[in-house]
Amino acid sequence: MKVREALAAAAARLADASETPRLDADVLMAHALGIGRETMLLGRGDDPAPASFESLLERRLAHEPVAYITGRKGFWTIELEVGPGVLIPRPDSETLIEAAVARFGGRGPARILDLGTGPGTLLLAALDQWPEATGLGVDASQDALGFARRNARGRAEFRLGDWGAGIDERFDLILCNPPYVEQGAALPRDVADFEPRGALHAGTDGLDAYRALAPQLPGLLAPGGIACLEIGAGQESAVSALMAATGFIIESRTDLNGIVRCLVLDLDRE
Repeated sequence: MKVREALAAAAARLADASETPRLDADVLMAHALGIGRETMLLGRGDDPAPASFESLLERRLAHEPVAYITGRKGFWTIELEVGPGVLIPRPDSETLIEAAVARFGGRGPARILDLGTGPGTLLLAALDQWPEATGLGVDASQDALGFARRNARGRAEFRLGDWGAGIDERFDLILCNPPYVEQGAALPRDVADFEPRGALHAGTDGLDAYRALAPQLPGLLAPGGIACLEIGAGQESAVSALMAATGFIIESRTDLNGIVRCLVLDLDRE
């Protein structure tokens, strides 16, 4: 079977397992061929489909995330190694980087803290945005930190920790994508069956991580600094109340779907 024929057949088979069946088929085929997706689409359609493609397809049919199958995921301007035990970066989280760019522009922050760094997603994207900056990533998972350290290319330190506990430094920019899914919430099988629960769930109302962060964040911000905090759909009011109680002025930013996804926290010094 040729590549183009195998792609059409795979997309049909994936229709019930994925919201993006043709894209998934393309990515898996390009991975099997060892080339980029664009290269494949532009000139390899008549090549024989590689035998390894079927096993990759079977994994996706079992709802394993594409990023775990390929071991890679793009985010902002970088590509990250990912795999079981680490939260897969999502486009929604780019809202935090956009908010930081809107505040700092080209001059950038000097020091960046990423709490709940996972594979280094937000910190490494920010360091790529601002080449003069340095940063610290903290996570409670050794598995996640293993990915982060492999993804790093200098200017980043990674540390095992419980949010901001024990950190005695102040930062110009704090980035944080904590778990915010309430216990018992329905999740797609790709997420529920494969991604780490500790990076997803945060108590019965999904707010446990924000309760822990609220008293810590003011003491971690340098003068003039901001914190960009990711939130779940419908959580703006509850999380804003928690953060306002510790002295923050709060702005919100929406993701590409128009959902409030990021709270920008600034200390009130009036």
